[in-house]
Amino acid sequence: MTGWFSRGLPSAGIYVPPAAWLLDTQFNYAAVPWVCAHQVPLIPLFALAMAVCSLFGGFLSWRGYVTSAPTPLPDSTGAGRPHRFVALMGIAIAALFTIVILIHGAAGLVFHGCER
Repeated sequence: MTGWFSRGLPSAGIYVPPAAWLLDTQFNYAAVPWVCAHQVPLIPLFALAMAVCSLFGGFLSWRGYVTSAPTPLPDSTGAGRPHRFVALMGIAIAALFTIVILIHGAAGLVFHGCER
């Protein structure tokens, strides 16, 4: 676990933010009856938690970008390993999904769940 913080995980930004968005979207749909009945703004709070998870995936990709070599190390096939490119894609995907999650959470501030 501490290796993830020191070396990073280049592909974490590709997998964690979409999973956080999926969980946030499913929770938004599932929580509507409860939010309508209790009038508790739970959706923005959950969106904030999922945005933090998405940013954590981006952080792990950023750490993978910072600690990887500028030129790919050759493997046995001579093709190299594009860790820096994967890490950059992970950072960009994490930023995109974090924005989407926060926008969905902001909608929870406007709509209270009882609209018909």
